[in-house]
Amino acid sequence: MSGDLRRRELGAFLRASRERLDPADFGIAVRGRRRTPGLRREEIASESGVGLAWYAWLEQGRVQTSREVLEALARTMRMTHEERRHLLALGGYAADGVADDGLVARLRPLLDNWPLTPALLLDQRFDVLAGNAAHAAVWPEPAPTGRPNLLLSLAGSARLESLLVPEEQFLYELFLRFRARADRFPAEDVVAGLRELRPELAHWWSCRAVREFGSWPVTVLADDARLRFECSLLRPDDTATLLVQAPVDAETREWLRQRC
Repeated sequence: MSGDLRRRELGAFLRASRERLDPADFGIAVRGRRRTPGLRREEIASESGVGLAWYAWLEQGRVQTSREVLEALARTMRMTHEERRHLLALGGYAADGVADDGLVARLRPLLDNWPLTPALLLDQRFDVLAGNAAHAAVWPEPAPTGRPNLLLSLAGSARLESLLVPEEQFLYELFLRFRARADRFPAEDVVAGLRELRPELAHWWSCRAVREFGSWPVTVLADDARLRFECSLLRPDDTATLLVQAPVDAETREWLRQRC
């Protein structure tokens, strides 16, 4: 999308968002009939701390503005998480990679309705947001407090080598998919952590190999079985990733059925 077209789309989106607002929700008394629905330009500009002329130029697609101004307008217009991301994208700014607070609640039923499919909900940085019972059964190591990063947890796990066949390949496949999107959100601390935990893997980052789609096989060594899965990453939205480990044989499914 060209710069001119992007600015026009941004202006049209701002105008449509403004016209959907109800003045009463902002404590604005309406006397008589307004010529256009929603809030006036001057009301949005005042609420957002933006000059009226500048806001008018934005709606007209005449100027480029800062991320801070767009964030202020998104707050004033009470945009949803998806609308805010779209506004920032039209302004030429990448999403911040932070999942909204309601994401876990919305996707929890999906996780729980995969009783025989281990699954994790991750944000863009691969920080763990939630998991299901099947994942806990296969991966018994307690999770750290807070929002543990999956890559760092695996890289620092003393049990990883005894759980996975081959151990390094699983971590590498995850890393390739992390690397494919790492230019869109802050990732320096994750990369630094990987280098510290596994210095022998520092060449992974410098080689710049990436992988966005596709599944890969993994074998997990349980106490009494070899569990075989096909792993995939699904993206319910731009800020979240589902790591899904689908069992591929009857032995794995039966092992999970007995424990979940």
